[in-house]
Amino acid sequence: MAWVPRTIMFNMLSHLVRSIRPQQLQAPISPAAALLESAEARAGFDPHHAQELREAASAWLRVVR
Repeated sequence: MAWVPRTIMFNMLSHLVRSIRPQQLQAPISPAAALLESAEARAGFDPHHAQELREAASAWLRVVR
């Protein structure tokens, strides 16, 4: 019966590691997506700057294609 606590502890630790790992394996955000997210965040505060960010994202996508 001494193996039961070790098994439980191992299962708990492996579950914890699996729950943390997917956050680290996410694909990096593309520069265009980051620019568009910034534009959305700025839209209410500085519409001109938001438009510049959208244009920069559009330019990035034209270069990548």
